[in-house]
Amino acid sequence: MTLNTKKTILRALGAVAALAATGAAQAHTGHGTESLFAGLAHPLGLDHLLAMVAVGTWSAVALPAGRRAAGPATFLAALLAGAVAGSAGLALPFGESAIAASVLLFGLMLAFARQVPVGAGLALTAAAALMHGLAHGAELPAGGLFAGYAAGFVATTALLHAAGLGLGRAMADLQVRAWHALGGAVGLAGLMLLARA
Repeated sequence: MTLNTKKTILRALGAVAALAATGAAQAHTGHGTESLFAGLAHPLGLDHLLAMVAVGTWSAVALPAGRRAAGPATFLAALLAGAVAGSAGLALPFGESAIAASVLLFGLMLAFARQVPVGAGLALTAAAALMHGLAHGAELPAGGLFAGYAAGFVATTALLHAAGLGLGRAMADLQVRAWHALGGAVGLAGLMLLARA
């Protein structure tokens, strides 16, 4: 393992550890949902940030070179569908717990990135995105401006996916134990979020 590879691993693990140490962001309570800016800021909560970056990272390693955008595209489509359903009144029981569990799920997918079948990985990605979307839509107040808020959280989500794709490409040639370590760190953060949900 080269020195640059070790530095990349340590930076990625350090970033996950620092994010986990900040605690649960409670991303679905007590924030504005009335504007584009609120939507842009929303995915920067710990649970969303880890999940979005993990989707891009997993996609960069698990999907064939020409289909790497399929993971983020699947997530974005299911996120929007869930948000529309949530704004129409469909609620997800234990929403915060389900979203925290999605971070744990993505940690496991990262740890075993090369062993998760593509179809199963995309289906799990869509299911997790639907949960995130339901939470986004359900928090919108009656008569709230869905379009601006949705445009904001979709834009930030896409940027976080792109960051994950970049991280995944940088780490693509690393040994399996590096992926186990990264996935373990994300999964541990998911467990911490789940315990606090």
